Amino acid sequence: MLDAILSPEWVYRYFHFNPNWDPATGDRMASMRNGSGDEYFLLFTAAGAILKGFDHESPMSPWTRTEKTVWPGVLDRVPKEFAAFLAEPAFSLEDTTFCIWRRASDSAWHCGPIAFPEGQDPDGSERLLWALDGNPAAYAEWAHEYFDKRPDLDAVHQVFQHEPLTPALLAKLSSQKSMAEALHDAEEIGYAPH
Repeated sequence: MLDAILSPEWVYRYFHFNPNWDPATGDRMASMRNGSGDEYFLLFTAAGAILKGFDHESPMSPWTRTEKTVWPGVLDRVPKEFAAFLAEPAFSLEDTTFCIWRRASDSAWHCGPIAFPEGQDPDGSERLLWALDGNPAAYAEWAHEYFDKRPDLDAVHQVFQHEPLTPALLAKLSSQKSMAEALHDAEEIGYAPH
């Protein structure tokens, strides 16, 4: 929702959410694309959640090796409940450097049996998943650099808390959107105030 408020053009948004990815099953999908080739896709299903990411500069990128294949173990042991995710062309599974999943019955996230190469953040997950830590301050700082705007931290926190959108809130976020445009985006994204 914050990206929709700060970026009038959908194509320039970094984060996306589709609450109707598959209306028949109720699956929802979140994604990130940074415009430099890095991305992740996170699918929420009745069975649980699965996330696949790609850091094109990581040592585990298929594009850094002669054989352009996903690093051994990354997609191994993905439960059958997520077979549709692995078969979805939109998720570009051939471009994968990390994959984690959590079934609804699991108490923790899982990954395949991976022999990681030396170095810090070899799969790029730390670099790409920073926004999933739930920290409004991290998002506000990133938005300042990415959108060249300084959104009010309290306003960012209000959106993190799913508070109702208001003209005052949009103004604090340095938005150029009208209230009608913001509400339209909110409906499309499934942003539901508490």
